[in-house]
Amino acid sequence: MVRRPLGNHHLGPDTLLVTSDTTQTDLVAEETENLRKLIARARFILFDFDGPICRLFAGHTAEDVARRLVDWLESRGLRGLLTEEERVHPDPHYVLEAIHRRHPQSDLVTELEERLTQQELKAVASAMPTPYADPLIRTWSALGGQLAVATNNSARVATAYLTTRDLDSCFAPYVFGRTHDLDLLKPHPHCLNQALNAMGADRTASLMIGDAPSDFYAAQNAGVAFIGFARNEDKEKRLRSAGVEVVVESLEPVLRMLRGQA
Repeated sequence: MVRRPLGNHHLGPDTLLVTSDTTQTDLVAEETENLRKLIARARFILFDFDGPICRLFAGHTAEDVARRLVDWLESRGLRGLLTEEERVHPDPHYVLEAIHRRHPQSDLVTELEERLTQQELKAVASAMPTPYADPLIRTWSALGGQLAVATNNSARVATAYLTTRDLDSCFAPYVFGRTHDLDLLKPHPHCLNQALNAMGADRTASLMIGDAPSDFYAAQNAGVAFIGFARNEDKEKRLRSAGVEVVVESLEPVLRMLRGQA
């Protein structure tokens, strides 16, 4: 299903007055057609990892990982490097980036990043596949699409997960992720550019599927089209607010349209 939130627009030049269910249906139909066009011209497809492919922290929660990173810092007598908000934040990337802002390119950041990678690797065993992701990946690959992963997670983690699902051959060797230089995390387009350059991709025939505004901004900076994946209303709201025009709440319509091209 493709969803598009509607608002009440005032009459005036170049504006639309939303007055009926028919108008809402027309807008949804327009977005569905835009989705179809994006899929039809995509030959090089970049996937974000945590979200569109799986929920990495479905069992080994992100909150636990963040707390472990904070505990390690405190054991080193470095509690003062984090604010109170940072110490209780549920996102481990937030903790890592907070240290990076204060000590960029330091050995401390390198060690903390490796500790995060090890926690992500542990999470692979309990990661939950995103519904329809596996058949979508296999179908796109079978139809000749060149697939790549561009993620803020470790590339080692993405590769480990794909191997457990027997999907690694659909992507190999195009899996690109976090480096020790955290300035290159999305929304910087670094990992997207790595993937596109490695594939020799035509950017006008390239598409990214991601679930965060940072994915969208990275895609814009890399010059590729974008489909937003929103598994809940909060993620959809964030994507819409960032300017994403095509958002799906499930990968099922993407798979259905792709199979229709076979």
